[in-house]
Amino acid sequence: MAIRTILHYPDKRLRNPGEKVDPSRIADKEIQTLLDDMAETMYAAPGVGLAATQIGVPLQIFIVDIAAEDEPSDLRVFINPEILERRDEIVWTEGCLSFPGVTEEIERAAYVRARALDRNGKPFEIEAEELLAVAIQHEYDHLLGKLMIDHLGPLKKRLLHRKMQKRAEATQSV
Repeated sequence: MAIRTILHYPDKRLRNPGEKVDPSRIADKEIQTLLDDMAETMYAAPGVGLAATQIGVPLQIFIVDIAAEDEPSDLRVFINPEILERRDEIVWTEGCLSFPGVTEEIERAAYVRARALDRNGKPFEIEAEELLAVAIQHEYDHLLGKLMIDHLGPLKKRLLHRKMQKRAEATQSV
């Protein structure tokens, strides 16, 4: 297992949508290693979710673990996910590993029903509310090339873009 580099906005690769994973490849060492690396990267960051596109791998894979620090891990793997239903609304203060140090209030569905393949390629459906629903939608957006900043109004979007641009320039000059 290895900790991978998380891409930070405004890296253009974050806008690349993920490609579907051939289900016959899920058991391959390459995909299984990717899943292990994603988990290690997410926990080291630390975060509650990570999409493959955030580490520069353009595949439709994301992971989430919303367990509190004092609870056992509840790592969930979503391969080729689809959101089947969204209901109600909730405003959640979200962070994103691709926007270090940033939190924003984002409006999302309070309930989602999703379908995906698990780590072993077995199909499953899940109904989720609140934090798990928010995490699923957030990571699913990454697979479409959609980012947290896209949910903000024009002024907040412009301010966050400038802040992240300055951060990127400062990091490059070091």
